[in-house]
Amino acid sequence: MKILVINAGSSSLKYQLLDMETESVLAKGLCDRIGIEGSMLKHKKAGCDEVVIMKNMPSHTEAIAMVLDALVNAEYGVVSSMEEIGAVGHRMVHSGEDFNCSVLVNDEVMAICKNNTELAPLHQPANILGVEACRAVMPGVPMALVFDTAFHSTMPEKAYLYGIPYEAYKDYKVRRYGFHGASHMFVSQEAAKFLGKDVKDLKIVTCHLGNGSSITAVDGGKSVDTSMGFTPLEGVPMGTRSGDLDPAVLEYLMGKYNMNISEMLNYLNKKSGMAGVSGVSSDFRDLCAAAEAGNERAKLALDVFSYRVKKYVGAYAAAMDGLDVLVFTAGVGENTVEVREAVAGELTFFGVELDRELNANGVRGIIREISTPASKVRVLIVPTNEELVIARETLALL
Repeated sequence: MKILVINAGSSSLKYQLLDMETESVLAKGLCDRIGIEGSMLKHKKAGCDEVVIMKNMPSHTEAIAMVLDALVNAEYGVVSSMEEIGAVGHRMVHSGEDFNCSVLVNDEVMAICKNNTELAPLHQPANILGVEACRAVMPGVPMALVFDTAFHSTMPEKAYLYGIPYEAYKDYKVRRYGFHGASHMFVSQEAAKFLGKDVKDLKIVTCHLGNGSSITAVDGGKSVDTSMGFTPLEGVPMGTRSGDLDPAVLEYLMGKYNMNISEMLNYLNKKSGMAGVSGVSSDFRDLCAAAEAGNERAKLALDVFSYRVKKYVGAYAAAMDGLDVLVFTAGVGENTVEVREAVAGELTFFGVELDRELNANGVRGIIREISTPASKVRVLIVPTNEELVIARETLALL
């Protein structure tokens, strides 16, 4: 079966078409600047050069139609007709407490997703637009929703409740939800396969480190705690997000900078984190280069980030009463030697012994081990693949 995976943003739409017999990507692309002047489709057939198509896309419906046209195009398409596409899998950010797994799309499911929009007002509406556009252009094709939050639905109350009046949770569902669930699920399962173990027998900490970062405690294949919370702002400092901080800081800085709450949330989400600490960039490649050149604030930003990640790893080892595997994934986790060194190089108390040569060298883009043979905790780099998770979940539901 061929499955189309859709990840819709407010003005963009990423897609991949996968052949599930081999789990290979036949084609992938991006619809950019939807509803904005200068919209375009960037389409790449496997093994071929990228094709750029400049065309007006007033809405996601036109974007989906362009994607389908590209997929069946005689020159750069990969299927002879739309009938070859057996199903569509969609990324949906928030499941609230309504779904603890992926689900097939129907009107009732979509109504629930719309009701949960207030829990993810920046991302959920765009995800919904992508689903509705596909349903309009591909009537009768089965579709599935794979939620960022669902993997974390196994967290116990003691992990997801905040220390505020219980009524805030009961009345308004204020709690920790966690995000990046598809990635954490995928890399924990792939780590177990690589080690020849059953994931149910392992205690794993997965570090999804990128412009957005989250750490998850995976005990027996289930998420039991995770660093992101009610929103993706909680947790470790990220590219432009502050991560954990004293809530009283908001009132204090709002008074100093004469900000309202919307301006303060923008400050914490888009002007903080690595960009705010370093004054250089939110991109870890830029930070590493600047630190190497002697920029002290860039070095400080890297130190702050790595220290916070390390604290979460230690906390989750304590929460699970053990640690068998430590996994690094996503853009920073997979590619930034300095961060892995700073996090895993000083966890000897937990039995972690990092092989610094393996950490600094090796083939990128494949799963590999970077701990020594004597290490009591296996340390792995596992490339994430959220699109494959969505396709697998869609196929399983069918």
